[in-house]
Amino acid sequence: MFKAILLEKGEQGPIPQLVELNDSDLPEGDVLVEVDYSTLNYKDALAITGKAPVVRKYPIVPGIDIAGTVLESQHANWKAGDAVILNGWGVGESYWGGMAQKASLKGDWLIRRPDALSSKQAMAIGTAGYTAMLCVMALEDNGITPESGEILVTGANGGVGSVSIALLAKRGYTVIASTGRPEEAEYLKSLGAKDTVNRSEFSEPGKPLAKERWAAAIDCVGSHTLANVCASIKYGGVVAACGLAQGMDLPATVAPFILRGVTLRGVDSVYVPLERRQLAWDRLATDLEPEVLESVAKVVGLSEVIPMAEDMMAGKIRGRMIVDVNN
Repeated sequence: MFKAILLEKGEQGPIPQLVELNDSDLPEGDVLVEVDYSTLNYKDALAITGKAPVVRKYPIVPGIDIAGTVLESQHANWKAGDAVILNGWGVGESYWGGMAQKASLKGDWLIRRPDALSSKQAMAIGTAGYTAMLCVMALEDNGITPESGEILVTGANGGVGSVSIALLAKRGYTVIASTGRPEEAEYLKSLGAKDTVNRSEFSEPGKPLAKERWAAAIDCVGSHTLANVCASIKYGGVVAACGLAQGMDLPATVAPFILRGVTLRGVDSVYVPLERRQLAWDRLATDLEPEVLESVAKVVGLSEVIPMAEDMMAGKIRGRMIVDVNN
């Protein structure tokens, strides 16, 4: 028997429960993993609360992140004892995820955990940190350097925003953090932000073109915020867009793109090819200071996940939530 969070389909939405399951309950997979830690991400909170139709198939174990050790493998790349990480691939949405003590998975989804990271540290990073690194890599791919100018990070108090600030600052970039919580300014500066701006500057309908302010931006918010960020990017600048906390819409014009040569670069974390995925994780193992991981992460047990998902949807959570599946 092993413990898990299980979502059953109810008439009014998902019914989340902390349950005990048998190995025979697990879905088919060619690698059996003993899970050490998972995480509670925004997408997990959506799945657990039913605030958005994230789950494609019931019943399901949520948890889009997994760090653990291979117990059994019929996959050529993996053997018992291998330390592995999984992010994305529809896990926690269409396939059973990480909020359980065991997971049956496809070996093609797994990557090797860098030796420099423990399972706990890997989940302090999780999909949010991994997405942040993909965003930083997207800016670099488009020629943005520390000398280019100030980099704006929206949704700065969230997991992606927090780690983005730390990664950019470590590499010498000047980071400005956008937040709706002014009381968190010192926390954001401790991560490496030079200064903060209030998110209200970007959250309402704005002009097609605004004053050129930022060399680049990482946007976790979408909607009017993303439109206003694009409108205020300097000539030739880049916006890496990875989130939709404010909304999926983009009420913008083509003006920033055809008059200032701005690049809007979409960043997906779910189906990234394994080579780029492994590169991102290898860089995270060297580019993030251990004390930064401690400052942005909190460990909770499985029994705390369900109420905490409601808190996350209410905007009460800061940074990363690590789920200790054995507690």
